[in-house]
Amino acid sequence: MQPPVVAVIGGGVSGLAAAFALRDAGVAVTVLEGSPRLGGKLEVSEVGGSQVDAGAEALLARRPEGTGLIDAVGLSSGLVQPGTTSAGIWTRSQIRPLPRRQFMGVPADLDDLAATGIVSADGLVRAEDDLTRPGDAVAGDESVTCRVGGRLGAEVVDRLVEPLLGGVYAGRCEDLSFEATLPALAHVARERSSLIDAAASLLPPAGGAPARAGTQDAGPRPAPGAPAAVFTTLAAGLGSLPAALAGRSGATVRTSAMVRELARTPEGWRLTVGSAHAPEALSADAVIIAVPARPASRLLAQVADGQAAATALAEIKYASMAILTLAYPESAFPQPPAGSGFLVPAVDGRVVKAVTYSSNKWPHLRQTSPGLLIVRCSVGRLGEEAILQREDAELATLAAADLAAATGVRGAPIDVRVTRWGGGLPQYSVGHLDRVARIRAGVAKLPGVAVCGAAYDGIGIPACIGSARLAADQVLAYLGTRAPAGAGRRETR
Repeated sequence: MQPPVVAVIGGGVSGLAAAFALRDAGVAVTVLEGSPRLGGKLEVSEVGGSQVDAGAEALLARRPEGTGLIDAVGLSSGLVQPGTTSAGIWTRSQIRPLPRRQFMGVPADLDDLAATGIVSADGLVRAEDDLTRPGDAVAGDESVTCRVGGRLGAEVVDRLVEPLLGGVYAGRCEDLSFEATLPALAHVARERSSLIDAAASLLPPAGGAPARAGTQDAGPRPAPGAPAAVFTTLAAGLGSLPAALAGRSGATVRTSAMVRELARTPEGWRLTVGSAHAPEALSADAVIIAVPARPASRLLAQVADGQAAATALAEIKYASMAILTLAYPESAFPQPPAGSGFLVPAVDGRVVKAVTYSSNKWPHLRQTSPGLLIVRCSVGRLGEEAILQREDAELATLAAADLAAATGVRGAPIDVRVTRWGGGLPQYSVGHLDRVARIRAGVAKLPGVAVCGAAYDGIGIPACIGSARLAADQVLAYLGTRAPAGAGRRETR
C-alpha cells in the first residue's frame, strides 16, 4: 500500500517545520511554495562582506521549539550568543536607556523609569495613579492603549510600550489586543489591580541584567539547563535554516508551485497548482495550510464547510515594512555606538522605528567584516504605506539621515541592502484570540486539514514552529482514524 500523502501549502519556516515534524511518521509529504524561493520571512544575503539576515535575525533561546529544531537538523554548532542586548529609546532629543525594570514597556519601577528621562514629569505623575486606583472591571478584550493607557497614561504608551510592540508587530497600540500581544501580563493582571505590580511579578528581583528590548514571550518557561541568553541566532544567518529543514525533512519540496484551488473529493483533497493555462491537480489525504491569513482564507472559501474559517481569517490585517541594512566604516561614528540599538516612538515622526547595531549585537559579524559596523534599520508601521512607496535609494537615504541625527554618523554607508516585506506582519488586533478560536473551530470541520503560521499563536520563530508541530499532530491523528486513499497521483488537465 502507498503511504498517506500530506500536502503542505507554504514553504516558509512554519510549512517546512511541519514537513520536518512528519518525517518519521510513515507519510509522504509534498511542500508547495508559490514563490521562487523557500523560507518566507527568513532570508540571508551578503552585506559588507558578511552574511546578514534580511528578515528575522534572532529567536528566543528560552523557548525550546526553535533551538530544538535547529539541533534536530544538525545546525546547533552554528548557534551564537549576542554580545549585548541592552537597548535604548530615541526620544526627547537623545537616545535614552530602556528602564531596567519593565515588561514590554510596562514599567515595574517608576523611579527606574524617571531616571531614564523617557517620560516627562507630568507623565510620571499620571503613571503613579496606577498604584492607588482601584482595579478596573474588564469585560472582554481591550486594546493596549485602552488597558495600559487607562492605567498609566498615554505618555507611557506612546513613548515606551508602542516602540516595543511596534518593533514586534509593526502595529499600533490603539489596534493591538492586550490579551493577545501581552498574554503573560494579561494573565497576572487579572489578580492585581496595578499593572506596575503585575509587570514586577513577571521580572526577576531588582539588580538583574540590563533591560532588553522585545523579550515578552507567552511560551513555556526555560527548562533546567536552558540557555541563559534571551536571544540566539545562527552565525550563517537564520535565513540558512529553511534549506536545512527542506533537505532533512525527506519531503518533496517544490517552489514556484502556487496552490490556487482546494477541493474535497471522496478520497481526500484535490489541490490545483500552477497557472490557469497549465493547471496541475494533486491528490492528498491531508493538507496543512501554512500560508498567511489572506491566501488561506481564499483557499478555504472554496470549500464546503470552510466559510466560517475563511471569514475569520479574512479579518486578520497585515502590516508592511522594510529592512534597510547599512554598512559603515567604524571611523564614521564620532563615538562607538553603545548597546544593541534603539527604538523610536511613532509620535516623534521619524522614518525609522528601530535600529539595531548588528555588529554590536552579534560579535561574529565583526570577525567577518572587520572595520565595519553593520546597522539594521526597520521602517514601516500599519498605516505608513506611503513611506514604503518610495524608491529604494530614497528610503535608504531617509533611514541614514535618521541614523545620523541619532548617532552623529558621518558620510554615506559603503554598502546598502533594502529588503521589503509587503504584508509581512499579521496584526493581533482586539479580538484576536476569539478570532483564532473561530478559525480553528471552522478548520476542525474539514477532515484532514490543519493550519499553522504566524497568524495564530505568535509571530516569533519558536511560536511558528510550535504551531507547525500542532498542525502535524492534528493531521496524523486524523490519518490514524482512516485507511490511506493511496493518493499522490498527479494529472494535468
